[in-house]
Amino acid sequence: MAELLALDKVTAGYGESIVLEDVSFTMNEGDSLALLGRNGVGKTSLLVTLMGLTRLHKGAIRWGGRDIARVPTYRRSRDGLGWVPQERHMFPSLTVEEHLTVVARPGPWTLAKVYDIFPRLHERRANMGNQLSGGEQQMLAIARALMTNPRILLLDEPMEGLAPIIVQELVRVIRRLVADEGMSVIVVEQHARLALSLTSRAIVLDRGRIVHDSDSASLLADGEKLDRLVSVA
Repeated sequence: MAELLALDKVTAGYGESIVLEDVSFTMNEGDSLALLGRNGVGKTSLLVTLMGLTRLHKGAIRWGGRDIARVPTYRRSRDGLGWVPQERHMFPSLTVEEHLTVVARPGPWTLAKVYDIFPRLHERRANMGNQLSGGEQQMLAIARALMTNPRILLLDEPMEGLAPIIVQELVRVIRRLVADEGMSVIVVEQHARLALSLTSRAIVLDRGRIVHDSDSASLLADGEKLDRLVSVA
């Protein structure tokens, strides 16, 4: 498979503050990655670094073989990085359908296909963004990213604070994206076992560095190692 994304000794942070240090990994088309670690170790910072929203001190980020270190965020999104931030960012003046159509780009993900994977959004299509429940807003945030027809989907804590029934629905959707659609996905998730069950590969961060890199199944099977890597001491 063709290389999609590569980080080479990336050191990045906010201003002069370093959050990520010497981070290197690659992803091919269709890969799915669980990005794990305790709170405050740099998981979200890694995603926003991919989107160009931190200061890159050293290293290289290659997207489809091209260095994107100086490419602005909007271009990264247009070139296929689909970001679903933790905050969701709903617009109170837009309906559900307007949230989706305003960002739509040509490709397989159409309004009809998004409504097929999220039937609840079809039911709520005339509602404003601030009239949705937290779970519905998360569905809309993911659907909106899909409407940009990304080559990779960056999911930052997609299950946080949601009711179990909504979590089950989102798990179904992410499994479909990975298994049936062959979409490349990076999932940042505090529920490590859930994230590992959705992905083929796992990276664990600690203090901004990669301390573990393996297939998801083997880490999931080694409960002692998993707890040691991600549990709060």
